[in-house]
Amino acid sequence: MRFFHHGGAVSSRRVLAVGVMLLALAGCASGPEKPKPTELGPNPALIQVRLAWTARIGPVEFPLEARVQGGTVTLAASDGTVAALDGATGSDLWRGTAGAAIGAGTGSDGRLAAVVTRSNDLVVLEQGREIWRESLGALAYTAPLVAGARVFVATADRTIIAFDGRSGRRLWNYTRPGEQSLVLRQSGVLLAVGDTLVAGIGGRLVGLNPLTGSVRWDVAVANPRGTNDVERLVDLVGGVSREGDVVCARAFQAAVGCVNAARGSLLWSKPASGAQGVHGDAQSVFGTEGDGRVLAWRRSDGERIWSVERLRFRGLSAPLSIGRSVAVGDAQGYVHFLSRQDGALMGRTATDGSAIVAAPVLVGDTLVVVTRNGGVFGFRPD
Repeated sequence: MRFFHHGGAVSSRRVLAVGVMLLALAGCASGPEKPKPTELGPNPALIQVRLAWTARIGPVEFPLEARVQGGTVTLAASDGTVAALDGATGSDLWRGTAGAAIGAGTGSDGRLAAVVTRSNDLVVLEQGREIWRESLGALAYTAPLVAGARVFVATADRTIIAFDGRSGRRLWNYTRPGEQSLVLRQSGVLLAVGDTLVAGIGGRLVGLNPLTGSVRWDVAVANPRGTNDVERLVDLVGGVSREGDVVCARAFQAAVGCVNAARGSLLWSKPASGAQGVHGDAQSVFGTEGDGRVLAWRRSDGERIWSVERLRFRGLSAPLSIGRSVAVGDAQGYVHFLSRQDGALMGRTATDGSAIVAAPVLVGDTLVVVTRNGGVFGFRPD
């Protein structure tokens, strides 16, 4: 098993990062051969999916988060490209560059876009033009959050930092004491809920005052267990399901749970063994497990609604609830559509044969997926 050590950390704590796929497969080079992906049967085509447009960015080799604001989707590629596309047509609204390889992104409020380079620089662009950059002193795997004229960053040593969005002036930073030294090399949780900044730190959701960085509440979705750092790793992973004040998130290979972000209270937490984020609607939360099962939990209390195994070992992305279906990508570039009601296969469509690298997103009525080879595909399901 390979581990990665962060140089130049913000604090003096020693922090290790491990690749999520290595842990998810729980295998070393000498381990057993991994299971073969489940063969795909006939496409039932119960849902019609039309390819509306295609575009290209560079290859993506980092935990990309596609950011949607209105009818715009903002994306980034490993070579430093940052692009805002029109969700209706796929055409460029603007393109720019971070000037270096990208390690985390993207964040955008529709005006500013933010990424973090592999050399630990936070880079902020406006209409494709760089307006400032700031050295973080530590790696980051989580896409920055741009909100309220500020840019928020979660670094790999579990520090949350706030910057002024226009000037780049550092405003405050917060580090939760007593956190473990091992972190996932994967995007985590960072979002705004009302006037609260909600961050995933270890297995906890923490509500912060975005003006000062002071803690409003701190709730455990999952608690570390086991006898070593790997077994105790329960970082919350990026891709949450938010409905009003309720935020549902996944703790890596440990649990899925929901928190009321207005009160700072845990609503429920259920054991789960996945490594990808979740999505949902007012009634359900959907997620993909490490072995390729797709699950639905009842949002109100976490009771399981359904579980399907037809996509096992296919390297699934996080899901997206869209219309009457749940869309999920796989490592062969297919996008599968399952019934939101019972998980039955309704249809699938292909991209370019390389893995879907970001959770699918909805831009207006267009489903947008990004592949490892840099293909961007806009689909319109019925």
